[in-house]
Amino acid sequence: MLAPGDLQLTEAAVPSPGDGQALARVKYLSIDPTMRVWMVVDTYLPVVAIGEVMRCVGFAEVVESRHKDFKKGDKVMGLTGLQDYTLIDGSEKRGFHKVPPVPFVSDTAFLGVFGGNGLTAYFGMMEIAKPQKGETLVVSAAAGATGSIAGQIGKIHGCRVVGIAGSDEKCKWITEELGFDAAINYKHPDWKEKLAAATPKGIDINYENVGGEIMQEVLKRMNLFGRVVLCGLISGYTKEDPGLVSLGLILVKRLKVQGFIILDFASRFMEAATQLGKWKMFGKLKDRETIVEGLEKAPDAINMLFTGANIGKLIVKI
Repeated sequence: MLAPGDLQLTEAAVPSPGDGQALARVKYLSIDPTMRVWMVVDTYLPVVAIGEVMRCVGFAEVVESRHKDFKKGDKVMGLTGLQDYTLIDGSEKRGFHKVPPVPFVSDTAFLGVFGGNGLTAYFGMMEIAKPQKGETLVVSAAAGATGSIAGQIGKIHGCRVVGIAGSDEKCKWITEELGFDAAINYKHPDWKEKLAAATPKGIDINYENVGGEIMQEVLKRMNLFGRVVLCGLISGYTKEDPGLVSLGLILVKRLKVQGFIILDFASRFMEAATQLGKWKMFGKLKDRETIVEGLEKAPDAINMLFTGANIGKLIVKI
């Protein structure tokens, strides 16, 4: 867990954009489990070095521009970092792009259901899980920003969907509001028995966000030739020993296990966002946000991911 002093709040003069640059004021920050990984090791992105601005996806508005592709008032998304203002450079490598104005869609939706979480759920389900009517899908961290959307995509395709979450409130939300067929609170002592009861025909698809003991128990219930979408392993991000699962079950059950990173599908983001938008417009997709106010609260917000204090998408409002 982040301790006081791991991240430092500092002040500096607001930068002025030079030729080929734009200055944007950050409005919202997307708080995601991968931030904890970025602090420690090189992954699909290099580790954040000591003394650098902490990496973070954000939603911002251009306030001054000398960049040919951005004008004042443009709303943008990209790796803003945990800061009030960010400079967008002509040789930008942080993936900044303009957000189109969409009627009746909030700015924060572009960090959640239409952002990285929604896109991750979409491609994990549609390209790897390939859900079929009548199959059983289990989603861990099911009340989180990605798991909640993945489960709803499963329902859209006719699956029996079982979610695993960490509180009765979260279980109630995913069943009563999102339409999951069953929900398991893994903090209850009999959760393993309840998982078995909720999956009488076994499990065909595991959308995995947690890893560790929860993933191991789900793998025990998997049917032969089942599919495992390896999206995240949040249970191990704050531990020296992440408690990875046994590969024996994968062998014996002949499971297809595929990890993926959302950047793998960058060329198809618009396709996914369009479909997610249609589902949301027709009421087939619902979302929820937990908003924390103040940049100084960002370290606390990151820790919330690992204590289960949020429901749905976790966002810091600046």
